Amino acid sequence: VQLQASGGGLVQPGGSLKLSCAASGGTFSNYIVGWFRQTPGKEREFVSTFRWSGGTTRLADSVKGRFTISRDIAKNTVFLQMNSLKPEDTAVYYCTARPPPYTKDYWGQGTQVTVSS
Repeated sequence: VQLQASGGGLVQPGGSLKLSCAASGGTFSNYIVGWFRQTPGKEREFVSTFRWSGGTTRLADSVKGRFTISRDIAKNTVFLQMNSLKPEDTAVYYCTARPPPYTKDYWGQGTQVTVSS
């Protein structure tokens, strides 16, 4: 499966952005899908994931109450709605998909999010 992420950009502190990640060459059925982020010199950091077939949504403590992960089943697309953005949210955001048996991860190309005044 190939993942195409989009929606990043420059936003002022307190603003919002919505990231999208569309799958091609397959569907997300039974996958664990979600988002990570990375800043220069740091390891990739977990943001949010959920099981496409239903189940618990996981969110990093740093984004709880501000970010929401969702999906469009018909479009095989996962979203990350980011509200009340802070400068420390600045990073390259990567979508990820982990198919059964959950031993391998697919990654999108990343989309830059910059929060700055």
